[in-house]
Amino acid sequence: MSCPICDADRVSKYRPFCSKRCADLDLAKWLNGSYGLPSNDPEDLDVDVTTEEKAPDRPH
Repeated sequence: MSCPICDADRVSKYRPFCSKRCADLDLAKWLNGSYGLPSNDPEDLDVDVTTEEKAPDRPH
């Protein structure tokens, strides 16, 4: 089986990855929401819009 990030042979120490780097990249994807699934639920859409509307305007 190969590493899900770079397709290299996996190493048992970092299973299912080939290295700490690939394991960390996968963790980063989880933490920043890259693996999230979009929702088609109208209630979720309304919450997002009202949250944005109530957020104070802040400069970058």
